[in-house]
Amino acid sequence: MIATISHKGENYKVDLSYPFSIAISIQDQKGIQAWYLDHPKIEPVVSGDWLGSVKKGAPVNFNNIHFNPHAHCTHTECIGHITSETISVFKTLRNYFFKAKLISVLPEYLENKDAVISKNALIPHLQQDSNIDALIIRTIPNDERKLFYNYSNTNPTYLTKNAVEYLLEKNIQHLLIDTPSIDKERDKGRLEAHKTFWNYPQESFSLKTITELIFVSNQILDGWYFLNLQIAPVENDASPSNPVLYRIL
Repeated sequence: MIATISHKGENYKVDLSYPFSIAISIQDQKGIQAWYLDHPKIEPVVSGDWLGSVKKGAPVNFNNIHFNPHAHCTHTECIGHITSETISVFKTLRNYFFKAKLISVLPEYLENKDAVISKNALIPHLQQDSNIDALIIRTIPNDERKLFYNYSNTNPTYLTKNAVEYLLEKNIQHLLIDTPSIDKERDKGRLEAHKTFWNYPQESFSLKTITELIFVSNQILDGWYFLNLQIAPVENDASPSNPVLYRIL
């Protein structure tokens, strides 16, 4: 199904027949891990003699799910991730459809062997562009190991401060990446990339979002898409999310 979308004064034809989800789901006792946490658990409710499992004789499956959105799945977070005030991403994200650009970036290595995405790595992909609502970064190399990798104690690729400052120059409001964080795994709490993106503490509220732990299959080509950023209705700084891409024709 082809739809015409009007966006910031321009009309775009979008193919709604072929949605591309770039989410990693929560799985029972498996899947991705980060931040030194064990796997999530999905288990039937036990209430007295009753067990919420059809296999065990119940009429329905009735499960509890124990997980952390920052560690176990694709998630979208708001400035509430770094503020003392409670700010909910469910109330912060007010629009759900954005013009997005997908880029594949090869990290560079610092002298301390950290893998980083710098401004210089982004410029070739973005210097000719404007009117980008959302930027989706696929790091290279890219394969399906990202669907079940344990990132804890691996110091994954992160963004430098000048890279984030460049994104702000481009007025990017929503940043999506396939790593656990845009900051270094162990940075003594500096959170330089997060604070730069949200201009914190100069600003205590922002409508911008960061989505981490996505997975973009190699079958999805770099270029322009419309992004439907779906999040679960959870009152928290971060929520499990399902970013869905639609091709612009």
